[in-house]
Amino acid sequence: MKKNIGFIALDFSLTKWLTEKLRTSAPDTPAAKELLEGLTDLMDGRTSSLMVEMGESDSVIPSIETIQCGALSIDLRLRRVRRDDTEISLTPKEFDILYFLARNRGEVFTKEQIYQAVWEHDYLMDDSNIMAFIRKLRKKIEPNPDAPEYILTIWGIGYKFNDKL
Repeated sequence: MKKNIGFIALDFSLTKWLTEKLRTSAPDTPAAKELLEGLTDLMDGRTSSLMVEMGESDSVIPSIETIQCGALSIDLRLRRVRRDDTEISLTPKEFDILYFLARNRGEVFTKEQIYQAVWEHDYLMDDSNIMAFIRKLRKKIEPNPDAPEYILTIWGIGYKFNDKL
């Protein structure tokens, strides 16, 4: 698809006004934060131009960039997980599963629903695959994997992320 690119030169007073508006009344979204950061870099001379693109999503609900659950912190932008300020190394799929469950705290998902939410392409759907990922995740994030606090098993249905944290 061919994209048309426009160029607008901002003067300092307009950039300053936009920056102030973003600081005081912008929606709490990652895009607003990134735009504010980009405009600040322009005004401070750290960059000489800024490219802005309309995102694909038309959602009015801001995405959650960092989820804090007790001692566990899940940062979507950096794809980093920490527990008690110690970084936990996860594979990309482990991170995706954890983020999906944590973003939907308290909601119960079947193994198939987790699979459909995390895997973009066709992949061998097998209950044991999801169970293996959950087991590995628990070993990495849970203080005691045999008595999980974060990812709870709902017998006969699937899993949920603890909403009591």
